[in-house]
Amino acid sequence: MPDTAPVSASVVPQALIAALGAALGAGGMLTDSADTAPYATDWRGLYHGSTAAVLRPASTAEVAECVRLCAAAHVPLVPQGGNTSMVGGAVPAEDGSQLVLSLSRLARVRALDPLDLTLTIEAGVTLKAAQEAAEAAHCLLPLSIASEGTAEIGGVLATNAGGNNTLRYGNARDRVLGLEVVLADGSIWDGLRRLRKDNTGYCLRQLFIGSEGTLGIITAAVLRLEPAPAERIAAFAALPSPEAALALLRRLRHHDAAALVAFEYMSAAGLALVLAHIPGTRLPLAEKAPHYALIELASSRPDAGLAAGLETVLAAAMEAGEVTDAAVSASEAQRASFWRLREEHSEAQRLAGASVKNDVSVPVPAIPEFLARAAAAGAAVVPGIRVVPFGHLGDGNIHFNFVQPEGMAAAAFLAASEALMDAVNEVVHDLGGSFSAEHGIGRLKPAMLASWRAGPELALMRRIKAALDPDCLLNPGKVLLR
Repeated sequence: MPDTAPVSASVVPQALIAALGAALGAGGMLTDSADTAPYATDWRGLYHGSTAAVLRPASTAEVAECVRLCAAAHVPLVPQGGNTSMVGGAVPAEDGSQLVLSLSRLARVRALDPLDLTLTIEAGVTLKAAQEAAEAAHCLLPLSIASEGTAEIGGVLATNAGGNNTLRYGNARDRVLGLEVVLADGSIWDGLRRLRKDNTGYCLRQLFIGSEGTLGIITAAVLRLEPAPAERIAAFAALPSPEAALALLRRLRHHDAAALVAFEYMSAAGLALVLAHIPGTRLPLAEKAPHYALIELASSRPDAGLAAGLETVLAAAMEAGEVTDAAVSASEAQRASFWRLREEHSEAQRLAGASVKNDVSVPVPAIPEFLARAAAAGAAVVPGIRVVPFGHLGDGNIHFNFVQPEGMAAAAFLAASEALMDAVNEVVHDLGGSFSAEHGIGRLKPAMLASWRAGPELALMRRIKAALDPDCLLNPGKVLLR
């Protein structure tokens, strides 16, 4: 990558700002600091950047024109969707040298084909709105994440979001048939193909999915849908141990793997924070337990008999001592209440104090060992630390989070963030896992890549970046260090 430094904040050309304003028209650009401030800070408050302007194009052609103008002036761009990144992936630098390019006005559903089970949609549509569009056509978009009401399709794909349903439906990249992307020189790649089979050279769309806007700017996508479920049911189970959780997961897979949509893990500590800090939540079981699982089954067949099958599995698990108590949803409202206990974990941790978040994955059989060793590693760094693991046990992705000890100052706790992440990652590395399971790299983790993806793998990443963005103007400082 070139050594040329991007334009500094003090010399972002006013002529460029004027040209961008003319290209975008009324409502297409924000320059007042009060208006740009929300775009320059991530929702976690980890990063507080600065930008001379927020560009708000309303079409792919306008995105391309913004990129062309900025490339000519050598001014970097930070693509931004709903700004829900957990790793600061959509925040501009502090020096004001980077302009933010918001995709929120690209918000059209271009096409929906219930027979083909495809949805062609622009980058600024929220994931929730995309789900609702599919539902209106009696289809299902199975991508589901906690921030889906705010997160936008472009960002979801650019970060290869995972979420609750990965166990059955895969990550974001597994739902994508085609993409439309604005490249670093302002040219537009129209790859909006709806084909399931298209074996014609390199699969270019996969380069941009998960690249966090560092290789190109996703402006639209063709997403693969599923038939709408005719029956859906959830269970909330109390467990004596993580090993019991794995045994229950195995039982469910052997009983009806095709029906199993999600298998989520929660600890007693995490659920206690939810019950204490989130109004309207309650434990759906008679007694507390050290561990919990949230299970969801679904089928497109109205006569699938999910409830009877689930109850059979849970009864066998209870007899084997793998489950101590369980509740099966009797209504959609009850199913939603179970999921709320899982989805409010992040908010409850925020309300409980400062936290350090580790989005990691290990092979599924290694999860019990990981939970024990990582908890001990964190306690060795900060005695009295509150350990709050939760997440997608079915696919090996655990959000292994720490909350500041009661009575400890937030600043003192956060000063140990790097040491805590290193302690957890040492365990993850030893177990053959990944330090970033679904949240990406962003600004938080680029320095870690050298020790995890060294040699030819990291060299290939750098060569791809240099080929597609030779001037390093697309989301600089994210994923790869200069």
